[in-house]
Amino acid sequence: MAIAFSVNGKQVEVEADADTPLLWVLRDDLGMTGTKFGCGIAACGACSVHVDGNLTRSCSVPLSEIEGAEITTIEGLKAADGTLHKVQAAWIDAQVPQCGYCQSGQIMAAVALIEKVGTPSDAQIDEAMTNICRCGTYPRIRKAILAATGAAAAAQQGDA
Repeated sequence: MAIAFSVNGKQVEVEADADTPLLWVLRDDLGMTGTKFGCGIAACGACSVHVDGNLTRSCSVPLSEIEGAEITTIEGLKAADGTLHKVQAAWIDAQVPQCGYCQSGQIMAAVALIEKVGTPSDAQIDEAMTNICRCGTYPRIRKAILAATGAAAAAQQGDA
């Protein structure tokens, strides 16, 4: 079955079984290996991408459900000139990753949160960031999210 959709702004058409998870189409057919396999049951978030602007765990979405959709992967966050997305830059500055395996999904979740609410509160971060990090970098993830929105700088100025 041929399914047409867009990945990171480029139109693609993939020939695969309709029930093939989007994760495997991205990784195996399109070479987008930044999206990771974690659990296969949409629980851990390592496979998170944006589908039509919505945070989606790609391991549980069959190819048949994405006809005509716009998919954004971690590879699609950088600007055309190679400039990192503000969340990616904040991740580096906050030294978030340890093993790094879950970080693509974490970043995609953080971008979705910021796009939805602007500057999130701690409660909104807790509610939205449900991805699992075995290394336990959650404090650094929060720091990076706040830095990406400018909230960390505002908090520091308030402390001065």
